[in-house]
Amino acid sequence: MTDVSSLTMLGRPTAQPASPEEAVLERVPNPEPGMAYCVRFAAPEFTSLCPLTGQPDFAHLVLDYVPRDWIVESKSLKLFLASFRNHGAFHEHCTLLIARRLVDLLDPAWLRIGGYWYPRGGIPIDVFFQTGEPPKGVWIPEQGVPGYRGRG
Repeated sequence: MTDVSSLTMLGRPTAQPASPEEAVLERVPNPEPGMAYCVRFAAPEFTSLCPLTGQPDFAHLVLDYVPRDWIVESKSLKLFLASFRNHGAFHEHCTLLIARRLVDLLDPAWLRIGGYWYPRGGIPIDVFFQTGEPPKGVWIPEQGVPGYRGRG
């Protein structure tokens, strides 16, 4: 059984953090440390704010990682992502801030994030980051989010 005694949010009511800086990401020991496998989180309704206009921005985020010793606790990840709802930042900063926080927390064997942002000013912006080459022998599916095509 995985030790979850250090977790502060799982199984209890937890307020949504006001900002990504206030958000606490939690981790638990990898329950399968001898296996090389990919974990995927998809957030198809991610929101943040434009730092200049305050208008909402929307994205479909896909996060893949190959754990070493740690996995992210999913409730803390959900609250961390929700903390961007009132956070003003450019698409690039939001996407890379998420990647950086997870890399710092987990030290994964590999991590990739795709930020598929909906158009702002008529131009969609997609932001991609990965820590390097994925480990050999791990099945890592395509992210499956098509490029923005408008209505047609």
